[in-house]
Amino acid sequence: MITLGDVFRRFADDYVARYGASLLPSHARAITDIVTCRTSARGGHRWRCTTCGAEVHSYHSCKNRSCPTCHRDDTERWLEARRAELMPCPYFHVTVTVPAELRDVLRSNQRDGYAALMQAAAEAIIELARDKRYVGGTVGVLGVLHTWTQQLVYHPHVHCLVTGGGVSADGKSWCPARRDYLVPEKALARLVRGKMIASLRKRRPDLVIPEAAWQKPWVVHCTAWGNEAEAVLEYLARYVYRVAITNSRLVGLDDGGVTIRHRDRATREWHTTRLSGHEFMRRFLQHVLPKGFHKVRYWGLWHPSQRKAAARARLLLQLDRPAVPSNTSKADARETASASSASGAVEPVRTCPSCKEGRLVEVGRLYPQQASGP
Repeated sequence: MITLGDVFRRFADDYVARYGASLLPSHARAITDIVTCRTSARGGHRWRCTTCGAEVHSYHSCKNRSCPTCHRDDTERWLEARRAELMPCPYFHVTVTVPAELRDVLRSNQRDGYAALMQAAAEAIIELARDKRYVGGTVGVLGVLHTWTQQLVYHPHVHCLVTGGGVSADGKSWCPARRDYLVPEKALARLVRGKMIASLRKRRPDLVIPEAAWQKPWVVHCTAWGNEAEAVLEYLARYVYRVAITNSRLVGLDDGGVTIRHRDRATREWHTTRLSGHEFMRRFLQHVLPKGFHKVRYWGLWHPSQRKAAARARLLLQLDRPAVPSNTSKADARETASASSASGAVEPVRTCPSCKEGRLVEVGRLYPQQASGP
């Protein structure tokens, strides 16, 4: 399988030689990390087969959040933590997209621009939901920033998981949303746009923003997900640790460029696109976030400062739910099995890739730059 590291190791030197003086620190760090990920430059461990005596070297990963080879386990850990915070209620999935006229401004001012976009989207949802015509309470909002399309084109937008109900102003009751309706999309789009204007003017009064960005309608979609919170949570989880492109979508690599596969949103059919090495790196690096920027944020009932209110809301919802049958459901059985296996977890057995029978045992460490010997 072709990996992003293979692509970077082939084209990074030329790219840095041409654009090194203007590279952002986050881009330079991403290039260095991805090029050396799981190579001898990072060191690792030496394993030996108990049957055939073959030795296997495993190298450390870079742990850069832009590297698709890393963070496989982080997504599952994030999901487990969020499951504990879920409310037993319906959920909505809200997507907020900025107009094309604002994209250059966000690309050039990522830290302030992205923060303003995420905050505007969340605050608009919470403000409208507090209106008694819609929900009448404070909802929980989990937002995930997403900046790319399948072809790595710059397309910043925010995905939000929103509780289908909220806590009343006095904190004593749960206010449910309607079954298939959270808030009006057009009103939400206008409110997000207004809050985005105010936030950018406060954060960066020096920015010159095209007037068309504030005059044209913004695109907002709100979809009811019923009580299947797991479905939308797993959908959002794909954006938490996923990068602009996964290794599985790299289908061709040569000295001239890279071929990627992508799915058409309308037809759901797969297509391929060939990009030059420089163009591929340019497209990929524009999605590398500034150091320390949080692409996942929480507001309203899910904000850390609202833990007591959230716990009270969960209790209110559990009291309103019908009695749980005595027989354990399949989902409960899976959770119980998973918990028991985790409590008595043992180190996984590594099978020898040579003889397919022996067990690999660690016999030494490989130090950076000296992976082949002492």
